[in-house]
Amino acid sequence: MLSLVVLCAVFAPLIAPYKPNAINPFNTLRAPSSAHLLGTDQNGRDVLSRVIYGSRVSLTVGFISVGIAVMVGVPLGLISGYAGRLTDALIMRLMDAILAFPALILALAIVAMLGQGLNQLMIAIGVTSVPVFARLVRAQTLSLKELDYALAARAMGAPAHRILSRHILPNTLAPIIVQASLGMAFAILAEAGLSYLGVGVKPPTATWGGMLQTALQVITKAPALSIFPGVAIFVTVLALNLVGDALRDILDPRLRGRLQSGR
Repeated sequence: MLSLVVLCAVFAPLIAPYKPNAINPFNTLRAPSSAHLLGTDQNGRDVLSRVIYGSRVSLTVGFISVGIAVMVGVPLGLISGYAGRLTDALIMRLMDAILAFPALILALAIVAMLGQGLNQLMIAIGVTSVPVFARLVRAQTLSLKELDYALAARAMGAPAHRILSRHILPNTLAPIIVQASLGMAFAILAEAGLSYLGVGVKPPTATWGGMLQTALQVITKAPALSIFPGVAIFVTVLALNLVGDALRDILDPRLRGRLQSGR
């Protein structure tokens, strides 16, 4: 399922039968037909083409926002877990302060401050995801730094940055990868929610959340307009969660051992 979404995003200009923003005032609210497989919206735009192009925005937001969260959260988690004491307390209290706000509300506030647009949206979602990665990596670092290989490196006089980059960080990659796949699912949902509220990507750019917002205006006349972008969101988020569960089973040695033993 995820491969299908990625292929649609990459080859959207080749797959989409029409341009996503092509308006035809004489062909509005058409039912699905051979000419328009998913029908048209109130502006005469082909729904299938907009769903296909919407995958580009959703996956872009997912990749970039998670990338921002990883680049900021992972170093903070490493420093917090390894340094301990005052540094740990300051970083974790900052993460707790961010977590105190509901993620969607915080993203909405950040977008309101930065302005509406795709880049601002990705930054907002990325910031709300930083504490998840920071706390995850901190927990891993607290246990890894007490293992023999880390203690041996410290006893040999290795600097902290070398211990973190060569010994601790590589052993935290498995949970980071799993969390990244789950974080992409959250990012896609957050983008759809913010676009639905009208503060996401500026129209007429095709986004699944924006399509839901426009479909709401004519939901009594054409209820199917809200179904297709909703199904796209559902399928993509479900696929990412399934990938996350599979990665957890593969990368966790304990779970892998249970699977191999048939338990």
